[in-house]
Amino acid sequence: MKLSKIFDGTREELNFKDCEIEKIVQNSALVSKGDIFFDLSSSYTKSLKNCKEANEKGASVLVSDKNMPFENLMLAKDVRSLFSRACANYYDNPASKMKIIGITGTNGKTTCAHLICEELKSLGKKVGMIGTMGVQFCDEFVDYSMTTPDADILQKTFYEMQKSGVEFVVMEVSAHAISQKRVEGVKFDVGVLTNITQDHLDYFKTMEKYRDCKLSFLSSKYAKSAVISADDASGQKFLMKTNLPTISFGLFNPADVFAVGIKGNLNGSKFFCNILDDIYNVETNLVGEYNVQNILASLSTIACLGLDVQKAVESLRFISPVEGRFNVIKYKGKYIIIDFAHTPDGLDKVLATAKSVCEGKLYCVFGCGGNRDIDKRHKMGAIAEKYCDYVCLTNDNPRFEDEKKIVSDIEKGMKKAHFVEFDRSKAIEKMISLSKNDDVLVIAGKGGEKYQIIGDRKIDYNDFEAVYNVIGKNENRNMKELYGN
Repeated sequence: MKLSKIFDGTREELNFKDCEIEKIVQNSALVSKGDIFFDLSSSYTKSLKNCKEANEKGASVLVSDKNMPFENLMLAKDVRSLFSRACANYYDNPASKMKIIGITGTNGKTTCAHLICEELKSLGKKVGMIGTMGVQFCDEFVDYSMTTPDADILQKTFYEMQKSGVEFVVMEVSAHAISQKRVEGVKFDVGVLTNITQDHLDYFKTMEKYRDCKLSFLSSKYAKSAVISADDASGQKFLMKTNLPTISFGLFNPADVFAVGIKGNLNGSKFFCNILDDIYNVETNLVGEYNVQNILASLSTIACLGLDVQKAVESLRFISPVEGRFNVIKYKGKYIIIDFAHTPDGLDKVLATAKSVCEGKLYCVFGCGGNRDIDKRHKMGAIAEKYCDYVCLTNDNPRFEDEKKIVSDIEKGMKKAHFVEFDRSKAIEKMISLSKNDDVLVIAGKGGEKYQIIGDRKIDYNDFEAVYNVIGKNENRNMKELYGN
């Protein structure tokens, strides 16, 4: 592909000799002859090293925002934006040939994406999904480390989806992706905001910067229309000033889409839903008020797309929760709930829901990630103590941080007695053994993750397996007691 075509519409003027480009690369180690290399490093020293390597490997063009001594260097004011748009052009803008729905928000992105995806499938649409659970379309599945992939991977994924006949793409759009301009060059048919609460302050430093980043996605630059939570303070402010065609949803403030008569237990929820003045009877396996809000967001999106809402409502009877999102395991009269909640707001919602359906005592096992937002730790400790009868603090993904320091930070928000067991599997076993009939145990923070990050090691670990190992051990012990073997 010609360089001029790769930059078509991305620069007013191309002050560089046109040439044939083999592929777009952002990792200098992967450069081959004839490639265009984009330097996305923030450090001049690293940029110089990477551009030198790319040049030696035969890159035709080096693109950077730093002036370096290379004849084939193209200076860019905003290299990340240029990279994303170039990737879109390289794959002939595949997103423009499909309907793209983007969900942003602190909590609820994965469940909303899952719901919208399944509702679209029930309407006979061919759907692709991109997010925390990886990339899924047709019979393809790819597990990426990032919720929203970098532009080169993202645009290639769009291209492969479009070639396979995908009509709708439902994707999670993280705050990091917005900040790093990974989704530039994509025009979303619907942008969805679930909520904005504290998270990622290690990266954004202040809630204001984090909030502004999220809200910037809901602009005409990225979206054609929007679905906004009226229950979120930032969402309310946005609703008052946006010029985008918008549908609002909520439980506690006036909205275009809302629910009444909510009834629920650990088996699911029932409620009446008003969608733009049409009434629907909703039944679902999903538990809790926050999942009612996720359903409202998904049905608002279906309405925003002008599709059959009634059929989407009917599909909710058969949609199961996402793995690791309020999954309920019943064992000997007690209930074990596994959930991904890893923010103050997320933990509050999960524990509030568990408390509302708990007939016995409420237990909780959780920890906080290392080398991440420290300020949320004491808040999560106070939330756990507020709802629970028994709390056990344990490891999440400590990474390179001292596990004792992480627990100490959580304990700053706690006044009552609690347990500490750094081995997560042992912590789960301890709380299962302590709980009794009608008690509920919430295991929060990791959800369906298949690993635990300790130092620079990514070890195999899963909360579901930890629970089933305890159950299996107890069942085997009972068999030995009965039969003496």
